[in-house]
Amino acid sequence: MKQTKILQYGFAILVGVGCVALTGAVPTANGQEKSETKPAPVLSNLGGRDPFRKYEPVRLILKKSGGLVVPPSIQERIEQYKAQKQAAMSARVAAPKPTTAFLLSEVQVVGISRSPRGYAAIVEASPIKLAYVIYPGERFYDGQLVAIEDNRLIFRRETVYSDGKRERSVEMKPLRQVNTVDALAAAAAKAAPANGTAVEPEKKSEKAAPDKP
Repeated sequence: MKQTKILQYGFAILVGVGCVALTGAVPTANGQEKSETKPAPVLSNLGGRDPFRKYEPVRLILKKSGGLVVPPSIQERIEQYKAQKQAAMSARVAAPKPTTAFLLSEVQVVGISRSPRGYAAIVEASPIKLAYVIYPGERFYDGQLVAIEDNRLIFRRETVYSDGKRERSVEMKPLRQVNTVDALAAAAAKAAPANGTAVEPEKKSEKAAPDKP
C-alpha cells in the first residue's frame, strides 16, 4: 500500500512538472513566432531613394508660359503718349520722348552721324513718316536703344507675356540701304543748281553781244 501511494504521488508530481513545462514553452514559442513575423527594416539614404532600385534621372517639367501680350494700335499708343506728356507738363517734369510710342518693328534707320554727344542716329517712324534723332539709352514702346555702331543700331527688346513673365533679347537694325529711285532723285536735286548757274552766264553773254561793234 505504501509503495502504491508513493507511485501515485510520484506520478502526480511528474504530471504537474510536465504541465508547468508545457505552459512555459507555449509563451516562448509565441514570442518566437511574433519576433519572426516582424518586417525587415527598410534601408533609406539621404536622397529618399530605394538603394535596390535602378537609378532614373529626374525629369524636368517645363512650365508653359502664357501667350504674348499684343501691343495696342498706333493710335492708342499716340493717345497714351499725349496723356503722359500732358501729365508731365502739369507736374513740371521732363516729358517722355515721342519714340516711346513706337515699336522697334516700326522704326527704320535712315542715317548715322557723329555729334559732340557721340554717335547719333536718325530713324523714321513708318506709321507717321516722321524722323527723329536718337541717342543710346533712347526708349521705345517695347525696347531700348543700347548702342550705335558705324552701320547699325543695337536694341534690347522686351517681350511681355500674359502671366507677367518678361523676356529680353538683343535686336540689331542695319542702316537702310538707299534704293535706285532715291539715289536718282538725290543726284537730280544736286545737279539742278549746278545746271542753273551754268546757263545764266550764257544768257548774259548773248545779250551783251549786240553792243559790241
